[in-house]
Amino acid sequence: MSILNANTGDRMADQEKKDQGGRGGEPKYTPEEMEKYFSDPLYRRLRSRLRARMSRRATIIAGCAAVLLLLCGFYVRYLLAGLPSLARIENPRSELASRVLSADGEVLGQFYIKNRTHLALAEIPRNAIDALIATEDKDFYHHWGVDLVRFMKAMVKNAFALRLKEGASTITQQLARNLYLGHNDRNIFDTITRKIREFFTSVELERTFTKDEILEFYMNVVYFGHGSYGLASAADVYFGKTPADLTLGEDATLIALLKGPGYYDPAGRHPERVLQRRNTVIAQMLKYGYISPEEAKEATAEKLQVRTADEGGEGGIAPHFVEYIRRLMARKAEKYGFDLYRDGLAIYTTLDSRMQRDADRAVAEHLADYQKLFDRQWSWAKQREANNRIIEEAITASPAYRMALTLDERDNVRRQFLRNRAWQDSVRRVAATIETGFVALDVKTGGILAMVGGADSSSSRYGLNRVTQIRRQVGSAFKPFVYTVAIDNGYSPVTRVMNQPVTIMMPDGKRWTPSNFDGSFGPDTTIREAIKHSINLAAVRTMQRIAPVDQVIAYARRMGITSPLPSVESLALGVGDISPLEMASAFAVFADKGVHVDPYAIARIEDKDGNVIEENSTTRREVFSDATAFIMTSMLEGVVNGGTGSRVRDYFQLPAAGKTGTTTDFADAWFVGYTPQISAAVWVGFDDPSVHFTTWDGQGGRAAAPIWGKFMRYVYDDPKIALPLEYFEPPPGVTADSICVESKKLATPYCPEKTLEYFTERTRPGPCDLHATPDWKQGQKRTGKVSF
Repeated sequence: MSILNANTGDRMADQEKKDQGGRGGEPKYTPEEMEKYFSDPLYRRLRSRLRARMSRRATIIAGCAAVLLLLCGFYVRYLLAGLPSLARIENPRSELASRVLSADGEVLGQFYIKNRTHLALAEIPRNAIDALIATEDKDFYHHWGVDLVRFMKAMVKNAFALRLKEGASTITQQLARNLYLGHNDRNIFDTITRKIREFFTSVELERTFTKDEILEFYMNVVYFGHGSYGLASAADVYFGKTPADLTLGEDATLIALLKGPGYYDPAGRHPERVLQRRNTVIAQMLKYGYISPEEAKEATAEKLQVRTADEGGEGGIAPHFVEYIRRLMARKAEKYGFDLYRDGLAIYTTLDSRMQRDADRAVAEHLADYQKLFDRQWSWAKQREANNRIIEEAITASPAYRMALTLDERDNVRRQFLRNRAWQDSVRRVAATIETGFVALDVKTGGILAMVGGADSSSSRYGLNRVTQIRRQVGSAFKPFVYTVAIDNGYSPVTRVMNQPVTIMMPDGKRWTPSNFDGSFGPDTTIREAIKHSINLAAVRTMQRIAPVDQVIAYARRMGITSPLPSVESLALGVGDISPLEMASAFAVFADKGVHVDPYAIARIEDKDGNVIEENSTTRREVFSDATAFIMTSMLEGVVNGGTGSRVRDYFQLPAAGKTGTTTDFADAWFVGYTPQISAAVWVGFDDPSVHFTTWDGQGGRAAAPIWGKFMRYVYDDPKIALPLEYFEPPPGVTADSICVESKKLATPYCPEKTLEYFTERTRPGPCDLHATPDWKQGQKRTGKVSF
């Protein structure tokens, strides 16, 4: 036992010797403590626990230090990862808006994520630069990107406040944030990190660029509010001006917005805020000697006049056309690899802004009166089937109905809508709104000159485009395709066709018995009279006898009709669904002497530096002879001059040709026509075909032709457009001959009634055999009383 105690004491003593140390080699424990340690077991246990506790503390401290070092390492790595590379700093990519330009140089619209147009430093007003420096960074030309004293003070204040209390950013730091770093802080950690990154990036910017280059970058990327990035965009959005045209007060107003575009919004509820801030900017400019007291006084007295939302809205004068361009560009983006919303493209189009305004005016004037006329005629009480159908479709299309999961929930939604009279009235009002699609093309190039995709062009950029996105039956407007085949097959305008009832067996086994619009029929008629007065039976008989349906479809395809066409005789009366753009393109073939040119809208695309990405040229393709084209034109002139399209002459007196079209129950009204320079198509109707005119006011000659006539009058009367007066001239091989009205053959000196008609050498008839001699009357059968 004594030996064990002695051994234990020796080991403890050895341990105590190891634990000895301290300053000057002094023992760690006193003799009294050593004696107590060996004699008192409780004391020894307490000392052991103390040593264990201290050991754990040391371990924790060491661990914390290691974690802290690790976190610092991760933070530094995170900090550096968020810094832009040297290559990115040297080649900053600012997001520029792509502009859509009319043929006469007007900006029709823009595509952007950030509405921005680049300005060179020389294009930036000096007043704007001086206002910026005086207000945001008076020492801009004297620091190296960061004001170190201000920066440290701001960081300390922000850290203690646990929020962004003070900015202290120089112009270079603001540029670093706008170009590379963003401003998406979620908490104080993000803010401090961003500030540190701004510090390093600003220094690198100052090393890479001159002060003037930094100012140019800044003025092109900073946000001014209302979706505008850069001074050029802001000048247009707020004042409708170019930067060069801004006054001192307007320059100061734009710089004032930089402190907070939302808070200082001049178009908001508190315009006095931006006025006060503008005057502060002017005062700073005066303080640092950038302007004189007189200039400051004059600028302070300027009234704040900013554009309204309507004046500066995105709709523009051709919203449907701009959206059509966007869809075309989306397809080209994959081919060329550009970003429509960021690359600052210049998209030069074929549209003429002056003609577009004329089209808008013609549509607005006609539909304003015609809507009132329709409202007086239409009765929902008498059209119960249409009413029930429209209300039911609106209910099933509503978000509330679609989100309902069970039949009971859907029935409940339906009952709520059916109890809501105001909602039903709004649905009926929309359904009863007359809509239209209008498009005009250059007959030589196929370029789209004007496009109206709906009755309301002010707020419908993303609405249905009724020029390109609808197909409707064209009615009698299809008949020119039938008669074109007949003329090209060697028949003439005086060829006689039957105007008698006919019954045709359809592919589905049903019998089809067409009739004329007024139910009448009569003796044979000529092709000219048939097309002039739109005689249905004559068109069907023509397709049966001299213009086979498959040949008609083939001609329509070559003339530009791409929509599916049924191979049935009823196609002669326009049962095929076709878009207005296709119809305008097809009729342009007549005006362009039998040559077809595909319609197009984009003339040229350039990148931000002016390099041409794509340039379009027209491809001309002959469809039929110029003789056929002219003879058809001469007959279609008759439609306008005394035929079903004669309403055109109430507005337009120059050379014109065209054809009306009306479908069953007046669901669709058409007029498609052309001058020697312009081909245009008009469709008038309703988005829901169950709503339609109930009287002859729904005819194409009344509902659609006036829009065409007004448009042409406004265009040809416009001295700025100055279209030359041209006529439809007969080509070589077509002769104008005097014919007998009765026999339809070449007139003799003895024919009592004569008229002018056009023939080719192939179709020129012989002389009149009814009036061959001066005594032709004696050869007539005499009538009188019979004596027995």
